[in-house]
Amino acid sequence: MFQTKTRRVVLKSKEEIALMRQAGKIVALALDEIRRHTKPGVTTGELDRIAEDALKRHNAIPVFKGYPNQREGGPPFPKTITACINEELVHGIPSDSRVLREGDIFSVDCGAYYKGWVGDAATTIPVGQISAEAQRLLAVTEQALYEGISQGRLGGQTEDISAAVQDYAERHGYSVVREYTGHGVGRNMHEDPQVPNFGQRGRGMRLKMGMTIALEPMVNMGTWKTKLLNDYWTVVTEDGKLSAHFEHSFAITDGEPYILTLL
Repeated sequence: MFQTKTRRVVLKSKEEIALMRQAGKIVALALDEIRRHTKPGVTTGELDRIAEDALKRHNAIPVFKGYPNQREGGPPFPKTITACINEELVHGIPSDSRVLREGDIFSVDCGAYYKGWVGDAATTIPVGQISAEAQRLLAVTEQALYEGISQGRLGGQTEDISAAVQDYAERHGYSVVREYTGHGVGRNMHEDPQVPNFGQRGRGMRLKMGMTIALEPMVNMGTWKTKLLNDYWTVVTEDGKLSAHFEHSFAITDGEPYILTLL
């Protein structure tokens, strides 16, 4: 999600990871509620309120609301979720004037604080019936996420994860965004290590038990290049082609990666 100065890597205990799993499940519940309400005619502002209500019902606090802008003169982020339509890939601002239409793809990112820990996840949702081309982009992007997570094993390196995302997306004819990356997550929304969606196997930081990472492939139908809109937040593809975004937070264990943001 939002890019900011990273912090040192903080390894979490089993007890702390269990609390992160609670935070992650709350985010998953909020995203599921958004998914069930996503349809032609609904506004992204309505979906933002649905997400905030869901977090509050579970005694969680929105992470994104009030998040500082890293660009000079940019306002803090004003809403609970980021809401992106079609060529928008990250940081879109929900609004009652943004109406979802049949055939759109809607990318939503949600973060929550719960008992001092962050849950962070994203998904891209079809609005009504979408084209076969758009559906394929969503399927490949989501699988690229799981390909990356599968490399999150003790003793590996961060770019093993990055390379798995890139290889899968590019093998299917798509490009991965360079400017925005996955990241460590824990008591803060952004911690070290940064985990890009592109890289070379055998490089990067060594993966250690207790690391917790939010991996978030952003996969474009055309060029990987992006541009920032005048609101200082919304990022779109440079060529105006579709982009999809999926994210899970997960922990490095002594066995399989442990996904923290599933239902």
